[in-house]
Amino acid sequence: MSGGEGAQAPGTARAAGVAAGCVTAVPGLLYLVGAGAPLGAFLLWPRTRAYALRLLTRGARPLVEVERRRRTRFFGDRFPEAYEGEGGALRYLAVRSWTGLVCGLVLGLLGYGVVLAGLLAGGVAGGTTGAAELLTQLVLGGVLLFLGLQGLAALTALDARLAREHFGPSERELLRRRIDELSVSRAAVVAAVDAERRRIERDLHDGVQQRLVALAMLIGRAHRSGGRDPERAAELLGQAHREAGEVLAELREVAWRAYPSALDSLGLEEALGGVAQRCALPLRIAYEVTGPLPRPVETAAYFVVSEAVTNAAKHSAAGSVSVRVAGAPGGPLTVRVEDDGRGGADPAGSGLTGLRGRVAALDGVLRVDSPLGGPTTIVAELPCV
Repeated sequence: MSGGEGAQAPGTARAAGVAAGCVTAVPGLLYLVGAGAPLGAFLLWPRTRAYALRLLTRGARPLVEVERRRRTRFFGDRFPEAYEGEGGALRYLAVRSWTGLVCGLVLGLLGYGVVLAGLLAGGVAGGTTGAAELLTQLVLGGVLLFLGLQGLAALTALDARLAREHFGPSERELLRRRIDELSVSRAAVVAAVDAERRRIERDLHDGVQQRLVALAMLIGRAHRSGGRDPERAAELLGQAHREAGEVLAELREVAWRAYPSALDSLGLEEALGGVAQRCALPLRIAYEVTGPLPRPVETAAYFVVSEAVTNAAKHSAAGSVSVRVAGAPGGPLTVRVEDDGRGGADPAGSGLTGLRGRVAALDGVLRVDSPLGGPTTIVAELPCV
């Protein structure tokens, strides 16, 4: 798992973890003082500094591992096993030992305050403490209690932040990773848009344009034959009429691939129904979505289904395709497309790469499982935020 806190531990376990941190800070401090003193001269000499640091770090790692286990046992934190922060084990152990000792000091002062409070209560009960002294002690004790609790909370938060930075990616590294992910997804979206634009241009040029040329030629031939051979002209006009209908159907198909107008007017469910009507294979759609969806999520889900179904019809030799779209308010939208074809789909192909970029632009995940022999399963998870 990635670095960070796991499930929230109970309050008693966390309190025990804070107390255990005060105890484990003592061996860390003793090691730094005991091992650092004889190696101090070697640390100051440039030629031996690297070797001395390696020796100190090697001895510090078991103590740091104790701290990792303490955070996991009492606080429920989960960290990558092989991750080590930029500062190294020595830096973590030095800061952790200092914060642990200060935390122990604060806990000692709080315990001493509890003892004094008990003595004060006994004095009040025995009548040996006057009202003025009682008021003074209450004000002073309340201020010290507030400062002690605030200091304890700050030290506990510092302990958690140190653990996150050393045992798991720090906030800076997480931000850097996020920037890299956004850069990759943006490049993928740009590439997908360019590929889609080229495909639309190719469809218009190789399909619609050629049919329009043929339609113009039929009308021209009918016009030239009108006076000499009316029957031939009527036959050509009939062909031109049928050709015009086919051109309109192909132009409508290209427009649907560019952006389905049904998404704006009828919603995702009806738009997927249009995919089923145009699909050359038997297509079963299970739409299990409760509540409205964000428009970008609807658009991405539509194109995932449309592209996956088109690929199944063209390349997989499938006999049927099933689609399941499920989601609930507050959760992700899951789109699952499965065909019974021969499998072997290439996840790095242009079509699936474009879909992966479109899904990644919404912080979603696209998974492709297509073993040879089938079936092919494409699952997209789209966060609805």
